[in-house]
Amino acid sequence: MIFFFYSFNLFLFSMINLFMSMIFLIKKLNFLFNWMIYMNNSLMIKFICFLDWMSLMFISTIFFITSMVILYSIEYMNSDLNIKRFMLLILIFMMSMMLVIFSLNLMTILLGWDGLGLSSYCLVIYYQNKKSYNSGMITILMNRIGDIFILISISILMQINSWNFLFYNKFINLLMILIFISAITKSAQIPFSTWLPLAMAAPTPISSLVHSSTLVTAGVYLLIRFNMLISKNFLIIMLMISSFTMFFSGITANFEFDLKKIIALSTLSQLGMMIFILSFNLPMLTFFHLINHAMFKSLLFLCSGIMIHNFSNNQDIRFISMNNLYMPLINMIFLMSSLTLCGMPFLTGFFSKDLIIEMFNMKFNNIFIFLIMYMSMGLTISYSTRLMLYLNFKINKISIFLKLNIKNLMNFSIIILIFMTMFIGSMLNWLIFNSLNFIYLSKKLKLMIFNFLILGMMIGLMINKFKFFKNIFLLKNFKFFNLMFFLPLNFKKIKINFFKMNFYLNFIQDFGWNEFLLTKKFLHMINLNSNKFNKMNLFMLLISLYMIMFYMIFF
Repeated sequence: MIFFFYSFNLFLFSMINLFMSMIFLIKKLNFLFNWMIYMNNSLMIKFICFLDWMSLMFISTIFFITSMVILYSIEYMNSDLNIKRFMLLILIFMMSMMLVIFSLNLMTILLGWDGLGLSSYCLVIYYQNKKSYNSGMITILMNRIGDIFILISISILMQINSWNFLFYNKFINLLMILIFISAITKSAQIPFSTWLPLAMAAPTPISSLVHSSTLVTAGVYLLIRFNMLISKNFLIIMLMISSFTMFFSGITANFEFDLKKIIALSTLSQLGMMIFILSFNLPMLTFFHLINHAMFKSLLFLCSGIMIHNFSNNQDIRFISMNNLYMPLINMIFLMSSLTLCGMPFLTGFFSKDLIIEMFNMKFNNIFIFLIMYMSMGLTISYSTRLMLYLNFKINKISIFLKLNIKNLMNFSIIILIFMTMFIGSMLNWLIFNSLNFIYLSKKLKLMIFNFLILGMMIGLMINKFKFFKNIFLLKNFKFFNLMFFLPLNFKKIKINFFKMNFYLNFIQDFGWNEFLLTKKFLHMINLNSNKFNKMNLFMLLISLYMIMFYMIFF
């Protein structure tokens, strides 16, 4: 019963924060709360809480998705003996995210940042098996890279005796390098993008919460907050990294058979798109797409959780099919959220994606980035088409294991989410962009996207027909694209080499020339010298006795 109470209160707080964000946006209000925690000589530790429409709207989105995830988890995790620990970890995760959102102080941002990493590690290894442990270890080690760079930035800010670096201009370029690296590690951009698909070892409600609106968007939110401090050189680096992430993740999703990993790779592609549009210095549009993406991506994960639950915990899309017959309501909602991801006109994703494409065409004219952007849009259609074909039109190969347990609370949570997914885009479009953007494009540029969308749909149909495991050439290409261009193997290879290096160093140290020269030879030389010294002492003693006897006899 207490979980219903948590869910209802979070939903209530979400609505309150949403209305407050609207008031702050219309009235253009900003509140800054400064609390002096500790002061010693010239060192001041302050907690600064910054309230504006952006932070309130983001925390409203997180509260809303968390309330739906808790309501969903009551039935999804009802057979779990540790459901109280599960809910507690969700609340710790949410409170860590609040520290990151409301704070302008690097120390409190680090507390929230570390809280996100630690709680996400506990949630990834929630199902205690070897796969979960490996995924959790890679996840926390990747995120620790970002934590280390924030710690370095805190140590640099000790030079100016404050951790509120928005108020100072000193060391700003160096600090932005550190903040940028920590942000791309948390948002899983290349080359730190291997942990996001591996984190799908967590329960599906956690994937819906963590990998849609909170953990992976923390880095994007941090860059949105500090976008005024980013120089032009940083924007070019952001453009290159995000475009490659968007393109590579789209290709990998077309060669993946795990349902949750396909949705995770689409999340990675959308994160690349957010940083891509932020590299054109458009933070409002980036935040708009971030909120829209959080809504429909959490809905995709929750629908996939019901499918996995009903198909005997099977995540392979080759064994999850004919959903249009078995689960028509869930299949319809999943189809609508997939169309929202593709940018279907007048759904939520259309309002942000169409504006992103138009602003991109207005601001940039590099043919290489132009092709990558449009091809990434086409790949989104491609893997969505392939996924819907597998889920609806393939022959069901696991029907004897099918168990249709229709849960009321799980259905109720996704029905509420589908209404928010349908209407949040148009509502925020009128609220955030209250004046029309002046966009002047030629007819060819305006209609160019439709060519790539049709091309992406055709690629999805073609990939659906390929028999990868009957041709050695296709199998090698499949492995190349499925493993994200062998990016995970690079980290594994480094790990193996380090272990081998450690083994050889220990071997040389214990059994090699070092052992002989530094220990055995050294001790042997000491013993030899001591023997010589003892013999010399005996010789000197005999000489001295002889001299004494000579003195006594003759003198």
